[in-house]
Amino acid sequence: MAHAAAARLVTTLVDAQTARGTASVVLTGGRNGNGLLAALAASPARDAVDWGRLDVWWGDERFLPDGDAERNHTQARRALLDAVPLDPARVHVMAPSDGPYGDDPEAAAAAYADQVAAAPAPFDVVLLGVGPDTHVASLFPGHPALRESERLAVAVREAPKPPPTRVSLTLLAIRSAREVWLIAAGEDKAKAAALALAGEGGDATPAAAARGVERTLWLLDRAAAAELPGPGQRADQD
Repeated sequence: MAHAAAARLVTTLVDAQTARGTASVVLTGGRNGNGLLAALAASPARDAVDWGRLDVWWGDERFLPDGDAERNHTQARRALLDAVPLDPARVHVMAPSDGPYGDDPEAAAAAYADQVAAAPAPFDVVLLGVGPDTHVASLFPGHPALRESERLAVAVREAPKPPPTRVSLTLLAIRSAREVWLIAAGEDKAKAAALALAGEGGDATPAAAARGVERTLWLLDRAAAAELPGPGQRADQD
């Protein structure tokens, strides 16, 4: 699934660069997100992307010191980013806890929201890993951040999985993207995928609320699709 998603992402970014000159992608962390990045790093097709004309963003970040092994930015660098010729000015990192805003995740979130608002075009692709509880980015079931309707990024405190303090894009920012891709692999994601694709909305199922302006795409392996009705190897919503 990671290799198939990586191939699809190359095609989408190349098409965006052909059409508009540049492209932008919002990365996700976790097992599935990092697996996709590693597959992209190993793909012979990766050089079809003009990396110098790509803006890289993050859907969420663990509010930890710069370089911490648990930060999504650190893991993305290890999986892919250090291996491709990105323009550093176009890599939009969420501030760490020892960064310019100190130990103030609200200030870090406000600064990131300002960056997103100043971007010249919508995100081309937002990648979202789906958690076993249906969370996406750091928007967890029942958490107040899920109901944010004005800000593009927020601090998330008391997250139900460690670390408890994070910065996350909101659904408002996610839903502004041209395409939103939800990625789930493994049997531990099967129930979450079934709930979200059944249209179980509300605060209990964040993944069901994540959608793109032009396209919403679910990328599942067989294990994650095991509880879907019918063949269900992949759900592709346009």
